[in-house]
Amino acid sequence: MAPTTDFSTQYADLLNRQCFCIGTDVPGLFARMQADLASRGITHRMLDSHPHLFSSAPVFIANTQIRQMREVVQAIESVVAMPQWRETVLASAPLIAQQNMPSLGVFMGYDFHVGAGGVHLIEINTNAGGAFLNVAMLQAQQACCEGVGNFLGKPIDAEGIESRLVEMFRNEWILARGERPLLRIAIVDTAPASQYLYPEFLLFKDLMGSKNIEVVIADPAELMLEGNVLRHALGPVDFVYNRLTDFYFELPEHRHLHAAYLDDAAVFSPNPHTHALYANKRNLVLLCNAEKLREWNVPQATIDVLLRNIPGTIAVTADNAEMLWRDRKNWFFKPVSGFGSRGAYRGEKMTTRVFAQIKQEDYVAQQLVPPSARTTRLESGDTDLKLDVRAYVYAGEVQIFAARLYQGQTTNFRTPGGGFAPVYAAPENLDACNMDGSLELGCAALSCSLEKP
Repeated sequence: MAPTTDFSTQYADLLNRQCFCIGTDVPGLFARMQADLASRGITHRMLDSHPHLFSSAPVFIANTQIRQMREVVQAIESVVAMPQWRETVLASAPLIAQQNMPSLGVFMGYDFHVGAGGVHLIEINTNAGGAFLNVAMLQAQQACCEGVGNFLGKPIDAEGIESRLVEMFRNEWILARGERPLLRIAIVDTAPASQYLYPEFLLFKDLMGSKNIEVVIADPAELMLEGNVLRHALGPVDFVYNRLTDFYFELPEHRHLHAAYLDDAAVFSPNPHTHALYANKRNLVLLCNAEKLREWNVPQATIDVLLRNIPGTIAVTADNAEMLWRDRKNWFFKPVSGFGSRGAYRGEKMTTRVFAQIKQEDYVAQQLVPPSARTTRLESGDTDLKLDVRAYVYAGEVQIFAARLYQGQTTNFRTPGGGFAPVYAAPENLDACNMDGSLELGCAALSCSLEKP
C-alpha cells in the first residue's frame, strides 16, 4: 500500500496523546552524567539543578513530516548559497559579518512546529545548544515491550553519531587550515560553569578528548590575543566553538575575540558570517518574499516549499503597525537581534506599552502557528505539553532531530515533565496494522483506531 500522509500524521498525533510505553531512562541518564561530573570534582547533583532538562516522554513525528523538514532545510540551503542572497543579506550586516570565512557553521538549528497542517519553520539559530545532551539521550531509551521498539523508527541512525560530530569539527578545521593538526578547541561562553547547558560542555570535552583533541571550557576573559595567536593559559587555541550570544562580538569585553576573528587568529564556528547568512530574523522576511525569489530565478518548486512551510513573516514598520496591533492575536513578535525567547511576544498577550516599545525597535512579526502537543504522564495526572522539533544541521544535512516539551509562551526548561525529548517516526501506512485494525504490540495505547480506506 502506498504511504498515506493523512494516516501518518494522524497516527503520530494518536501516539503523542496515548502512548506511554517507550521513553528516556532519565534517572539512569542523570546517574551516568553525574558520574562524569564527579570525575571532574563537581559533586552538586545535576538532578537537583536540572530536574527538567530531559523529558521521559518521547515525541512521535510522521515520516512525511520528517521528509518535509529535510526539504525545508535543503530549500533554504540552496537559496543561501546564491550570490544574490549573500549580496542582499550581507549589505545590511555588521562589517565583521561581511568577511567571508570558509567554515560552514557547526550545529545550525532549524526549529519547527509540526502538526496535521504540516511542518512550519519558526526560526533558525547558529549556536543551537543541546546537541551533545540529545546524543546522550539517544543512548538512554527504554521500552516496556520489545514490539514497541521494533515498530517505531528513528529518523536518525544513532550508530556512529558521536564520530560524525567529531568529523564535523575536523571538517570545519580542514576547510580553514587544510591538513594542519587540530590540537586545542576552546568552547567559549560567558561564565560557562553557570550556564544551564554546561553539562554538555563537559560531554563535548570528553568526546573530543577521546579523539586526542584537547578542549578547554573558557569564559572570553580567559582568552588573550598575542600577536596573531589566540591563547588560553594552557596554550594556543586553534579553534573556538563559539556559544556566545553576542553574535558579532560587539560588547567591550569581547573586543579581543572581535580582533582575533578579523585577523583569522583562530577558526571560529559558528561565527558572525554564518549568523548573518542564516539566523538574522530579517532573513525569514526575505525567504517569504516570492517576488524577490522569482527575480533571483529560484526554482518554483523551491519557492513552493518555502511558502508552504515558513509562516508569513514581515518587518514591523510604521506603515503596518496599526494592522498588526488590530490583528495581533494572529501574530508572534520577535526582535531581529534576539535569541531564544528573549524579547519575543505572542500578540494576544501583548500590552499597548510593549507594542509601543516594539514599534521603536527592530522587530519582525510572524504569523502565529500554534505548536502541537504531547500528553505526558505525571504523578499529578496526565497533562498536555507544547512541543517543537529542532533539526541540528551541518552542511545542509540533518544530524539529529530532537523535541522540546514545555508550557508557557516559549520553550523553557522549567516545566515538570518537559525538557529535551527523543523523536520517533510513526508508521506511514495501514500495513503496520493487522486486518482487524489493531497493533499487537502488548500495549493497549497503540491500538490502531483509524479506519481502513
